[in-house]
Amino acid sequence: MIVYNLLLVSYMKNTDIKILLVDDEPDILEIVGYNLKNEGYIIYTAKNGIEAIKTAKKVIPHLIILDIMMPEMDGIEACEKIRGTKGLENVLITFFTARGEDYSQVAGFDVGADDYITKPIKPKLLVSKIKALLRRIKVKEETVTSSEKVTIGKIIIDREEYVVIKEGEKLSLPRKEFELFSLLASKPGKVFKRDDILDNVWGNEVVVGGRTIDVHIRKLREKIGDDYFKTVKGVGYKFVVDED
Repeated sequence: MIVYNLLLVSYMKNTDIKILLVDDEPDILEIVGYNLKNEGYIIYTAKNGIEAIKTAKKVIPHLIILDIMMPEMDGIEACEKIRGTKGLENVLITFFTARGEDYSQVAGFDVGADDYITKPIKPKLLVSKIKALLRRIKVKEETVTSSEKVTIGKIIIDREEYVVIKEGEKLSLPRKEFELFSLLASKPGKVFKRDDILDNVWGNEVVVGGRTIDVHIRKLREKIGDDYFKTVKGVGYKFVVDED
């Protein structure tokens, strides 16, 4: 069995962590930016999706806090483009918006968002949520000796590049999709309970919607194949190896 040796980002100092705050409201940029700077984070700002992509390419932030309703390019489109940009595939992205409708949340997860924070929110609670998100960043330990590539049936999981290769085709998955797939594929045939999936992939300190797992499983089925993922009603999901 291959064990992935991972360290949480908790040893990093706040002064090492870069956050890109994207919103078209100057007051939001000022107030949220002020509170996060007080925590010692390095803050960059952008007023729309186009600026966000340019800035993200330049500074490679650890976290992007992204509004949805913005001029020129909205947050949904910006998130999708960021996820498709080399070097930004694994950046944490949380939407920060007053829109709380289910379709907005689902659309956000569909394009690779890690979480969803609804306005208005008290600064202390926002900071707490951001800290919880940042604790989910994982970095590789320098002394890792296990292989970064795992072959399961016709599928190769490359943890160094965060890609899945199926029958020679390279699939770049959003970070949460990749982590969910890696978890299920780590023990083919094992049924992973929904609570265990949330704890292992999202962490019990990050509040996500009840449909989050279902949305991510649906995207994996579309990209990798429906037959690989089995639903166990009332329990969770399992990964089934293609033996052909």
